[in-house]
Amino acid sequence: MRTITIEPHNPHWFDAYEKEQVKLKDVLSDEVLSVHHIGSTSVPGLAAKPVIDILLEIKSLERLDNYNTILQQLGYTPRGENGISGRRYFIKGGDSRTHHIHAFESGSIHITRHLAFRDYLRRHTDIAQQYAAIKFKAAESCDHDSAIYCQLKSEFIHLHEKMAFEALALNVDQSLDAQGC
Repeated sequence: MRTITIEPHNPHWFDAYEKEQVKLKDVLSDEVLSVHHIGSTSVPGLAAKPVIDILLEIKSLERLDNYNTILQQLGYTPRGENGISGRRYFIKGGDSRTHHIHAFESGSIHITRHLAFRDYLRRHTDIAQQYAAIKFKAAESCDHDSAIYCQLKSEFIHLHEKMAFEALALNVDQSLDAQGC
């Protein structure tokens, strides 16, 4: 059974991401368009489960499925969509997880959603600290049940994803205004 623990931010998480993304780019070079560090471990100062979340922007989900064996050789277990349509999800480390891969085709709204939320938390350290408090409380209350843990965070995430999208639209509108469009 997985244990859900939240740890203070660890600068090593950035190094762990960097090492893994190099491996992934190497073996998926024909399919991957970009690789991003997402999730709480990607936000400086934010407490997190010590699991590195990696977002792959890829050309084709169908072609990515052909790489399952190669990813298994790197220690990843394919989980298909795992509850999110248009995603390929992989875990590394079994019950002692170290990495998650979330792969989406280029143009997916899920890419924008993940990056907008990450960047929003990076810009708003006060909101990131509120999120950390919610995560600590959720970890204490969930009895190591991942579904309950996620449910206890969902209201906060949905509210701030919406705010992140609103901020993103404002920034896009401002840059268009600045260009005279």
